[in-house]
Amino acid sequence: MNQVAHYTTAEQIDLAAVAERYGLTGESISPLSGGAANSSFRLTSDQGEYVLTSLDNHDEDTAATLARHTQALHRLGLPTSEVVPAVGGSLVTPVGGRLFMLKKWIAGTVQQPLPLTLLPDAGGLLARLHSLTPGAAGLEDVPVGTRRLSPQHLAAMAGFADQEFAQWLAARLDRVRAAEVGGLRAPCLIHGDLFDDNVIVRDDGGLSFLDWETISLDDPLLDLGMAAVGLAQDEAGLLSTDRLHALLAGYEKSRPLTMADRALLPLEIEHAALIIAFHRFYRHNVRFPNPERATYHRGMVRFTESVAAACERDAQGPSPQG
Repeated sequence: MNQVAHYTTAEQIDLAAVAERYGLTGESISPLSGGAANSSFRLTSDQGEYVLTSLDNHDEDTAATLARHTQALHRLGLPTSEVVPAVGGSLVTPVGGRLFMLKKWIAGTVQQPLPLTLLPDAGGLLARLHSLTPGAAGLEDVPVGTRRLSPQHLAAMAGFADQEFAQWLAARLDRVRAAEVGGLRAPCLIHGDLFDDNVIVRDDGGLSFLDWETISLDDPLLDLGMAAVGLAQDEAGLLSTDRLHALLAGYEKSRPLTMADRALLPLEIEHAALIIAFHRFYRHNVRFPNPERATYHRGMVRFTESVAAACERDAQGPSPQG
């Protein structure tokens, strides 16, 4: 039997009970688009505006961890969601068999694609994240290396119906892992999924990062690679060196890359694209089969193939000034 992804609708929420748990009155909700793992709603009340998230694919432990990590990052000064405790202080509250997290509303918009002029700001904010002290209060249990494909993920490829894709993916991953041996940088806090739908362009002109499901401790170049996949694609879905330069211009203002880093960055962009390609295939063809998205991974195949060509054309490499 095929599995289906579980999502919560507004009609399934006991809104009065949620409001009581948070001490809210005059409450109403409307669904928000996006979100591959959870269901989010804009909640308006007499006390203000919030985002109410039903943590559909979490248990109590993982939900509490996500809320704690999000709140810790906010308290460290990173512009991100502020979690609102329920009455009694819990960051996650169960209602009607579901787990909910409430966050203060961030006034702004998601802009897809993120404008070129804002990419330096995104790079600068990513550098701020990478500069935070691992193990700070609330972040002591951030996992190590969990954005990378696990042995279980790699083993699953043998069962993919599309063996041409599986063999292409395995060969590329083998090449990346061989090149990484002995060349990883000191681990830092990474976002792991910095696509434009996880960036809010605030009404005050600044940026906020959202969604910390994939936070981990890992090589900052892998996170830069993921940000390149998420933010530096052109209209055809291929790597844009102009967008990559803009992203790096902001990043390097506070965290300059070494020559060795620059040489390895194309490899880490490819690595990030391979991770996304795997997860797109696995989600839409294995875990939650969806014929409408069954070929969604092919965009990452094309992007991966474009990385080497784009970097070869851009022989001088990205410059700190963009």
